[in-house]
Amino acid sequence: MSITLVAVVLALVLGHVAPALVASFRQYGWYMAWLHWLGEVAGKAWQGRFAIALALAPVLLVVALLQWLLDGPVYGLVGLLFDIAVLVYAWGPRDLDVDVEAVIDAHDTPTRHAAIARLGLAGESAALDGPALVEAVFTNALRRWFGVLFWFLLLGPVGAILYRLAAQHSVAPDLLGQNRAGALALRTALEWPVAQLMTLAMALVGNFDTVFTAWRDAGGARFRLETGFLAQAARASVRGELAEEAREYAEEGMVQAMRDLPELRDAMSLVWRILLLWLAILAVFVIGGWVG
Repeated sequence: MSITLVAVVLALVLGHVAPALVASFRQYGWYMAWLHWLGEVAGKAWQGRFAIALALAPVLLVVALLQWLLDGPVYGLVGLLFDIAVLVYAWGPRDLDVDVEAVIDAHDTPTRHAAIARLGLAGESAALDGPALVEAVFTNALRRWFGVLFWFLLLGPVGAILYRLAAQHSVAPDLLGQNRAGALALRTALEWPVAQLMTLAMALVGNFDTVFTAWRDAGGARFRLETGFLAQAARASVRGELAEEAREYAEEGMVQAMRDLPELRDAMSLVWRILLLWLAILAVFVIGGWVG
């Protein structure tokens, strides 16, 4: 697991210093073409709820075989490079903090709307809707960073590819109803434990009582495969942190500094703190010798 620290840092650094290179590397058109071909040849089997297994099984089998074969040569160095390449490939596909910075740095309405659209929001009200921006940041954090990281930690490269392709499958165009429903169900099942751990980390790096109350009220304590509790907890945490900041300024007799899109800035700051906590815990396990 120690390679995860290196791979995550590489994924983040490359997203900043070589965005064009990373964008050209993280291409999933081959998977969309694979899905299109399956839709033409699989017939009724492609119309069912479990059709996603037809698409994922061959790909995961190849990745698992490579993962096993490359683990030994050159003292594991080849396997190490393969693991890092797979994690960097599955990360994203766009770097979240770059997209958030683009929203903050946009100085005109069309540019800002275009930047917000890259976070999955659209419409005239999106640019002014703080809670929606907070939810978009955490949804993207789950699907771009933490989902890949969690399943990589559990299963290695197979886990990272499993999550990334399941997420791609769920948004693929031209899928039939049951096929899409099965893909969404798989993605939600993969995301549920990640969302729970993200919420726990949020409580630890933020206001525990606020996050816990929002998580419980949103149904996070019930074993139900949905992840809406993460957005509720994030909105409550950001709202609480901004209110606390305002109180601190008032108590010190200072005028609060006006910041553009404060909810968005605080949400991204919270996501960074969650990621750092995850990596810090992983580092402790590695240093302690509890994981390899």
